[in-house]
Amino acid sequence: MTNKIDNAFKTAPTLQALRAMDRDLRFYPSTVVDPAALSAEQIATYNRDGYIKGLRIFDEAEIAKHRAFFDAQLQKALAAGQGSFTLSSAHLKFPRIYDLMHHPKILAYIRDLLGPELIGLASHYFCKLPKDGTTISWHQDASYWPLSPSKTATVWLAIDDADVANGCMRFVAGSHRHGQLEFRASAAAENNVLNQTVDDVERYGAIVDDELKAGEISIHSDLLLHSSHYNESDRRRCGLTIRYCTPDVRAIPGYAWEQEGVLIDATDPDGHWGNPSRPERDYEVA
Repeated sequence: MTNKIDNAFKTAPTLQALRAMDRDLRFYPSTVVDPAALSAEQIATYNRDGYIKGLRIFDEAEIAKHRAFFDAQLQKALAAGQGSFTLSSAHLKFPRIYDLMHHPKILAYIRDLLGPELIGLASHYFCKLPKDGTTISWHQDASYWPLSPSKTATVWLAIDDADVANGCMRFVAGSHRHGQLEFRASAAAENNVLNQTVDDVERYGAIVDDELKAGEISIHSDLLLHSSHYNESDRRRCGLTIRYCTPDVRAIPGYAWEQEGVLIDATDPDGHWGNPSRPERDYEVA
C-alpha cells in the first residue's frame, strides 16, 4: 500500500527547486473592513495567530452524508492498493467536492480573510486510520508550494471528530509572522507523510491543539507552522482540506499548479488559472 499523493495535474517541486525559487513568502494580513461572517475580533485573531477554529459548517446529519461519501471512496482506494492520504485534487474528481469548494458558508468566512475574489486552489483528504503510525512533521504549507505571493488560506473540514488522541492538527500560534522558516529534509524515522521538517518550533510561539468536532472547520495561513502526531486511538481521523488564494497569486511555471485553480467570482485577465469545470461524474480509482 502506498501513500504517494495523487495530483491530477500538478507536480511537486524538489526541495532543491523550492529553495531556489524567487517567491514572496511574507504574511499579508486581512484588510477586510466590513466582514459578513466573521467578527472583527476573529479577523484580528487570524492576523495575530495565523488561524481561527471551531467554525460550524454542517450539523451531524449533514456531515454524516459527507462521511459516508468519503467512506466509499476510501474503500475503493484501499482496495486498489492505495493509502488513506492519496485522495488529492478532489474537486477535480468528485462533483460533490467541487460543490463544497463553492459552499456559501465556507466562502463567506474565506472572503472575510482574503477578499471577494477567490481562486479555489486545491483540495485533499487527509485520513489517519486507527493506530496509524504516520505523522505529519512541523512544516509551513507555503514552503512546499510553487506559488507567490503568500496569500493562501486552508480550510480544514473535520469529517470525523479530531482530537489529541486520534492525531488532530497542532498549530504554532503566531509563527506565520516570521516568514518562511528554515527546514530540513525529514528523517525516515519520523515516518512523515510529507518530506520537510522545521525543528525547535517552540521558539516561534505557543503550540495549540486544533481539536474539532465533525462538521466544524479551522482556517489557517499558508505560513503557519502546523503538524500532527500519529493516531494512537481506535478511531479514524479524517479531514478535507480546501485551499483558496487571491487572484494575484501566480504559480511558478513548470509544475502545472495553475491548471487546478478554479475562478470563484474572480477575474483573470491574463488567463493564468486553468479554471476547470465541475466534473461530470465521480472519479474511479484505477
